[in-house]
Amino acid sequence: MARTLIIGYGNRFRSDDGLGIHAAGELSRVLPAGDAEVLALHQLTPELAETISHAELILLIDAGRQGRPGHIRCTPVSSHRSEAPFTHQLTPEILLFLCWELYGIRPQAFEISVCGECFDLGEELSPSVAQALPVLVDFVRNIAAESAASIGTGPVLPVEIARQPS
Repeated sequence: MARTLIIGYGNRFRSDDGLGIHAAGELSRVLPAGDAEVLALHQLTPELAETISHAELILLIDAGRQGRPGHIRCTPVSSHRSEAPFTHQLTPEILLFLCWELYGIRPQAFEISVCGECFDLGEELSPSVAQALPVLVDFVRNIAAESAASIGTGPVLPVEIARQPS
């Protein structure tokens, strides 16, 4: 498995909620082989704990609802225990907690989100999210390249996003 695991997730039939799926598809096309493993998923599931236990850096891409539409955020994810970790709403924090509990591994993880504008039925991204997608892809591609180039030197911290869509 590649050192970096990228998981794009969301509902591609709910407009901007499908951002993670769109981003994963684009990243699969543009990333050099070996820089990262890319998964496009409808939702996070407990079974992913085993998959993420093999990576050093996890990048989780999803649509958000906080901020102005098209705004990109990158935030660290730490493990967090929940009373009901096997629900429909598995969060990145719970997924990392499961990885720690089951495999004794705490990979470094970041959630990268773009604030959505429209979550109605549909397969198209809103204009603000569609405009942010190439910026997001470049940002994630740069992190994956840095991570692949620094094998054996420790985890890579994402850099600040240089551009934000207007």
